[in-house]
Amino acid sequence: MSLIRIFRDYKPPKKLRALFIVHYAPLLLMIMIGPITPIYNIWQLPLDLIISIITGFIIFIIGTSLYFKWEFYWNKIYKGQLITDGIFKHIRHPHYTSLLIIGFGLAFFFHSLAALIIAIIAIPIMIWSIFDEEKLLMKQYGDNYRKFMKKTPWRMIPGIF
Repeated sequence: MSLIRIFRDYKPPKKLRALFIVHYAPLLLMIMIGPITPIYNIWQLPLDLIISIITGFIIFIIGTSLYFKWEFYWNKIYKGQLITDGIFKHIRHPHYTSLLIIGFGLAFFFHSLAALIIAIIAIPIMIWSIFDEEKLLMKQYGDNYRKFMKKTPWRMIPGIF
């Protein structure tokens, strides 16, 4: 399946559309606000510009790689069943993790304090989204999801959360 087809054909479930918009909003806001920093020379991070750009690029590539690893795995494997292997052996929500990593990468890449603040604000939004999604997953998969939660205790970052 081509990457273009994945993006073109994807439609979030109607029940999750509001939540879908909420957890993507900070990333979209960073993409809009981030470039203003270098263009107008405002809201700059108190770091060396080159170090900030290189660091941001590396963080962005890591987050994007995780996102596509999740996206391709999800589209290849998911058929309505609970997925507990692959990347899901390590964290239960690689999608949210990848979005946060991408957001921080963009903030540093754009050398933007405003984008960094938005990335920080996105953390509780993602956590709220995860708790909300887990309620739905427990209803949908019942005891199987509860067992998965015990087997994979980390939601986003192994050893931390």
